[in-house]
Amino acid sequence: MATGQKLMRAIRVFEFGGPEVLKLQSDVAVPIPKDHQVLIKVQACGVNPVDTYIRSGTHNIKPLLPYTPGFDVAGIIEAVGESVSAFKKGDRVFTTRTISGGYAEYALAADHTVYTLPEKLDFKQGAAIGIPYFTAYRALLHSACVKPGESVLVHGASGGVGIAACQIARAYGLKVLGTASTEEGQKIVLENGAHKVFNHKEANYIDKIKKSVGEKGVDVIIEMLANVNLSNDLNLLSHGGRVIVVGSRGTIEINPRDTMTKESSIKGVTLFSSTKEEFQQFAAALQAGMEIGLLDFQACCCC
Repeated sequence: MATGQKLMRAIRVFEFGGPEVLKLQSDVAVPIPKDHQVLIKVQACGVNPVDTYIRSGTHNIKPLLPYTPGFDVAGIIEAVGESVSAFKKGDRVFTTRTISGGYAEYALAADHTVYTLPEKLDFKQGAAIGIPYFTAYRALLHSACVKPGESVLVHGASGGVGIAACQIARAYGLKVLGTASTEEGQKIVLENGAHKVFNHKEANYIDKIKKSVGEKGVDVIIEMLANVNLSNDLNLLSHGGRVIVVGSRGTIEINPRDTMTKESSIKGVTLFSSTKEEFQQFAAALQAGMEIGLLDFQACCCC
């Protein structure tokens, strides 16, 4: 290590596995930004399910070991590369991805994955924006192509993406239904835009949803656990309805005829399939929601 190089604390992963593989080190070199990169002094870092999947080695993304986890951070620009013009030292920002990892005192990020954090939001709220809100926006507006007046069921609505989906859908003029498994989770779902909430641990909750929406069915379902719910989802859909799969932890058997009779569709979503231009579009819409108070970014969530 070069003499005089600045060091930082960071969480490092030397082997894939459970939480026990997360190791705190205090002698990690602070990255130096080049070209279109910025260095952020991290004030808060989001923890998302994808972080745990990557850490366990079960995700398609398998970083070279050792690595520092974490995509979503909020903090203050410490330094910028020579080709960066949009940011300067001292700017408050949040990210949708990092290069060096977010579980650290400093994080390196490409400038096109960094966005200005409004003054009305604190750093904890800023760290909760990235993956949850950008994924929810992509699922609703890009993949499902929702229209005001349609109905949407957020199946698993009390997590980060679920809360974001409820808020965005309500702001966009949809009838919003959500599910959660605890009283606290159900309260959070209602507080964040859902018109009605159902307990997905109850044996008859699907019947309750059917009774609520009537014969027409649900226009769009944002699905967080497709390996459990997909078959039921298809029976809940309206004619031409869409299931948008945000999360799945295994396999499931479905009857394809359930899609034929209603001419419904199933579509998967992954945020990092978005182009740079799409990320900028999502950011513009979300930042407008921040400015006028339509979106209330949560620093924590409950399942």
